[in-house]
Amino acid sequence: MKVYDGTTAESEPVAEPERIKVGIAESKVTTGDAVLTTSGLGSCLGVAVYDERADVAGLLHVMLPSIDEMEGKNGAKFADSGIRELVTEMEGLGADRERMEAKIAGGSDMLDFSENGSGIGVRNVEQGRRTLEEFDIPVVGEDVGGDHGRSLRLDARTGDLIVKSANRDAITL
Repeated sequence: MKVYDGTTAESEPVAEPERIKVGIAESKVTTGDAVLTTSGLGSCLGVAVYDERADVAGLLHVMLPSIDEMEGKNGAKFADSGIRELVTEMEGLGADRERMEAKIAGGSDMLDFSENGSGIGVRNVEQGRRTLEEFDIPVVGEDVGGDHGRSLRLDARTGDLIVKSANRDAITL
């Protein structure tokens, strides 16, 4: 029986990629061998952006659709300003928006308090899509809506976004 214990044929340990945690209303950008993670996505939206050629990846955890709707100094709290800031930071590390691809997850309606119109989760997803479209960044994968929470894991080496949820097996976008 083979045992897979994280060592190579030469019996040297295989290094685990750095794990970078992204909190609510935060974004992080990395190059190279790292994993960006966030959890607690209910109505919040997770936006993962990746430029394979530049080896640059970013993850954003937004709470609300638009900075125009509220006064706020933290751009990462909002889908529109958070995506703009994320793209700008990635470009500063050599990414090119013509090569960027996005994946989105979250936007659930965990508790619907809206009497008229769409709930916050739906509005977060809509604003996220609109803002990515403004930058001509295609959404190549998504897991949005529903009534369940999600956790995300973005592999910066591959651009794979693993979405975990309590009500089903993990999926890879």
